[in-house]
Amino acid sequence: MDVKSNVTYLILGGFVDMNKYRYVYFFILFMVYVLIMCSNSIIVYLILIHKNLHEPMYVFIAALSFNSVLFSTVIYPKLLTDFLSEKQIISLSACIFQCSIYYFLAASDFLLLAAMAFDRYVSICKPLQYPTIMRRSTVSILLFLAWLLPVGQMAGAAVLGGFKKLCTSTVTGIFCNNSILKLNCVPSAALAIYGVFGLINFAVIPALFVLFTYAKIFIITYNRGTEVRKKAAETCLPHLMALFSFSCLGAYDIIIARLESNFSRTVHLVMTLQMVLYNPLLNPIIYGLKMKEILKHLKNDNSV
Repeated sequence: MDVKSNVTYLILGGFVDMNKYRYVYFFILFMVYVLIMCSNSIIVYLILIHKNLHEPMYVFIAALSFNSVLFSTVIYPKLLTDFLSEKQIISLSACIFQCSIYYFLAASDFLLLAAMAFDRYVSICKPLQYPTIMRRSTVSILLFLAWLLPVGQMAGAAVLGGFKKLCTSTVTGIFCNNSILKLNCVPSAALAIYGVFGLINFAVIPALFVLFTYAKIFIITYNRGTEVRKKAAETCLPHLMALFSFSCLGAYDIIIARLESNFSRTVHLVMTLQMVLYNPLLNPIIYGLKMKEILKHLKNDNSV
């Protein structure tokens, strides 16, 4: 195989026996893919068609679900093909594209969670100023930045990526993430520094902003009565659950690829499944089932 043009997957680090039960794995993953696409698409559809859901919080939820649809579209078709193929091969350019989309969506999700935290802070702590601050133009700008800024980051990473001289053509995993950097014979110091810069800007700072904002919300609402605290908990806890999930995935991704730590195959399996299974299903579960307005429309539409 031409090392310069193709990359071979080592599915789940060899955890999955591709010669045994391959059709069972394919069927399970296909059903999960359908479930992810349908559940996230329903959330986006409900928010689009119901005017009372055209509020900043629900718009950001729709954006998160849309990101999950994009992620699954980039990952699952190739993954399903791999489970039916004797060899799991992807072109280097397609691998780089898959990696770029993966980190673009990860950065976008963190920025969207930060935007949601800001929206909740204004709604709960400054309710009289909410209509003035969270106007439609403000929401549009926040959405635009949540998608545009990661594009700029990924474009810069692609320029610095290099891949001029490759020493291996094997990637451990089920899709291309920053483990493809190990394909290079000589690690790029510039790309490593640029990656740390992106990590701080698009993961660490948004996560700290979310935690700081929700901490202020809980402090301010502590003395405002049970109803106010209940409202704050109902709207903030789902966001914190999503942040926790994204942060765990981000930490694992950095540790496994950047620090080159050797985890057990069981840990590899659990974390990889979380990336492709749990995380894309998280938004429909915590928002579709926990947010009262979305759940109400979901029940009403199903009963028609």
